[in-house]
Amino acid sequence: MDIGSEGAARPLSLDLSQRTPPLARVRRWAGEVLAGLNDEQLGDTMLVVTELVSNAFDHGRAPRALRLHRQGAPWLVRVEVDDASPSLPVIGRSRLGGYRGRGMLIVSNLCRGWGVTHRSGGKTVWAEIACAS
Repeated sequence: MDIGSEGAARPLSLDLSQRTPPLARVRRWAGEVLAGLNDEQLGDTMLVVTELVSNAFDHGRAPRALRLHRQGAPWLVRVEVDDASPSLPVIGRSRLGGYRGRGMLIVSNLCRGWGVTHRSGGKTVWAEIACAS
């Protein structure tokens, strides 16, 4: 990963153009990008990545993309997932059934912060995880 002079890393991107979520590929790729995190940090970050990507497939529309930014020391990992739907994530509710809808609650509990950035053609859902170096 390229770290600039201010400690800011160039984001690394993964295209998510498949019809179904390529979660195994996403986890492999994210594990490579996030090499160096300890097991707990990696586990928490992978859970956030998986939840945001799953939500983009369950509730969003194509095109979809995943970006990971890793900055500084201690590290701050920023996860960004784009999709073409204007619909916002809702904590604790899902149109997919009563046993669903807890993903954003998990994200909220694991992250320093999360939010949505509206953009032309859809939105970006982002989450930031603080990781000790």
